[in-house]
Amino acid sequence: MKWSEIAIHTTNEAVEPVSNILHEAGASGVVIEDPLELQKERENVFGEIYQLNPADYPEEGVVVKAYIPVNSFLGETVDAIKESINNLLVFDIDLGLNAISISEVNEEEWATAWKKYYHPVKISERFTIVPTWEDYTPVNSDELIIELDPGMAFGTGTHPTTVMCIQALERTVKPGDVVVDVGTGSGVLSIASALLDAKSVHGLDLDEVAVRSAIINVKLNKVQERVTVSQGNLLDGIKEQTDVVVANILAEVILRFTDDVAKVVKPGGYFISSGIIQPKKQEVKDAIIAAGFTIEETLLMEDWVAFIAKRNG
Repeated sequence: MKWSEIAIHTTNEAVEPVSNILHEAGASGVVIEDPLELQKERENVFGEIYQLNPADYPEEGVVVKAYIPVNSFLGETVDAIKESINNLLVFDIDLGLNAISISEVNEEEWATAWKKYYHPVKISERFTIVPTWEDYTPVNSDELIIELDPGMAFGTGTHPTTVMCIQALERTVKPGDVVVDVGTGSGVLSIASALLDAKSVHGLDLDEVAVRSAIINVKLNKVQERVTVSQGNLLDGIKEQTDVVVANILAEVILRFTDDVAKVVKPGGYFISSGIIQPKKQEVKDAIIAAGFTIEETLLMEDWVAFIAKRNG
């Protein structure tokens, strides 16, 4: 089978929404080429440092790549992708160059090329993200391992917005808690909550492709007895009182449902929000406070912001 590689030269701010558009268009996974990766200092916690090749990265901006089967609908699919990306301007998302290129690759090349970007990554005090095809031995007895196959999921779990959410979950989720994960994507935050001994976790996503991917990853991590994943819009259908609501989505979407979060989070419970760009920081903060929360902690990573907010009362 032949595949088309679609490469979008954009900005770090647009990586998450562009990746989601590509998944909705039928991509099984994405590759993110961000030159900031070349500047990061990494601890040699796995016994081996993987050297990145600067030639694989753009001089500026970020390149998001996805692979779509070559078929008679390819032209319409590409046009729909372009239109959806351009529509992100409505949300004041900086698209940068917004240059799209297409090339053809063989299945054998597609199946292995992206794996060179993905290795075990320790993302918090306790959590390490491990690709399913690599052997990994925990460094500490209390280390928590999340296995992911980004070939069938939404991202690798190592984007700053996801990392901050997992760090926030570490600080807030207690054994026996009820957690709702809004916009679950790969299900990584639901899995993390279950590994932190939450009693029950409900992952929600509007995209049926994300729901299928999350269900696979939940089973892969053997937490299906405590995690359920279903298709749903934000908190629609959630009636029970919860201890923690976590949402790693666009700031514009967070602004729409802060009042709904306040209705389902118990007094003293937590609302973790991420996916917020710096220019939206104050607007989202004000909306969360107005809904009846106190901001306990603000997390910052690269150009992204996350809030840990506690329900008043």
